[in-house]
Amino acid sequence: MKKPPAIFVTVMVLFALGLQSQAAAPLKLIQTIPLPGLHDGDFDHFAVDLQGHRLFLTAEENSAVEVFDLTTNKLVHTISDVKVPHSMVYRADLKKLFVVDGGPGEVKIYDSDSYKPIGSIKLKEDADSSVFDPSTKYMYVVNGGDGAHMTYSFVSVIDTTAAKKLVDIKIDSDSVEAMALEQSGPRLFVNITGKDVVGVIDRGKRTMISTWPTAQVAKHLVAMKFDEADHRLFVTTRNPGKLIVLDSDSGKVVSSLPTVEKSDELSYDASQKRIYVQGNNFIDVFQQGEADHYALIGRVPGAFSAKTAILIPELHRYYLAVPHHGQREAGVRVYEVLP
Repeated sequence: MKKPPAIFVTVMVLFALGLQSQAAAPLKLIQTIPLPGLHDGDFDHFAVDLQGHRLFLTAEENSAVEVFDLTTNKLVHTISDVKVPHSMVYRADLKKLFVVDGGPGEVKIYDSDSYKPIGSIKLKEDADSSVFDPSTKYMYVVNGGDGAHMTYSFVSVIDTTAAKKLVDIKIDSDSVEAMALEQSGPRLFVNITGKDVVGVIDRGKRTMISTWPTAQVAKHLVAMKFDEADHRLFVTTRNPGKLIVLDSDSGKVVSSLPTVEKSDELSYDASQKRIYVQGNNFIDVFQQGEADHYALIGRVPGAFSAKTAILIPELHRYYLAVPHHGQREAGVRVYEVLP
């Protein structure tokens, strides 16, 4: 029997490997929601209203908050009276959306039925990242720093029920990024990017109680998530692009893995023990084995400068915001999360 040409064998092997790779991919692209009205410019954060089947997205450089219907995957409204929207908190019990606007430096409050503005809370300029404590209904917001021409930053505590600022917690750095909140205790973890350390704040005392350095592994901390059950804190860096895992009891780095460049957000799925890191051109998906063992199980094609995403485990969906670039229209890619 005549043997097939070597080049034919090579092509077939590569084709088979490609099929195997597609079959094993942890995310499957199922739809793209077009956003034709947006020009070049980054997105920043998502927020979800599960009960109302809505998804909110801040288009920070387009001065808009986009609202999507999760049942139809269609754009249904645009909030346009914002300057530089960054992060959001949605309170279903109050039917209010709290939007951190870095332009004027404030938290703007909207009625979520009419989308009309109903109040605001003044902060420093360059207000950006936030995290919400469901037990107290407090919102912790990063503001100040280099973007406000300040040598230090604040984590401001907002009472979302009373719609007022309670206190500013001073951070001795001009650059602070993401935060994560401990549910079973009083700690708030903060990426103090300007000093390449993770800060630990006691929310009750409202003071910094510890700092954990990461510069020995990588610099420029960006995103953060907390696996409270396993006492592991996940952070991403940009110099170089890495996923760093810290012991949340000791602050010790227990693992680090290369990941996508220019990451800006990460998601953690406790049910599947998976970590999703999106950045320039790709989404990296890591599988957690034991608390100190992690493996890259998929590098899913993303898009240039697509750094904003949200995992919604209840819907088995992952949403990636893709900015306008050249001939590419802005949109939101919808992925099915596979077992």
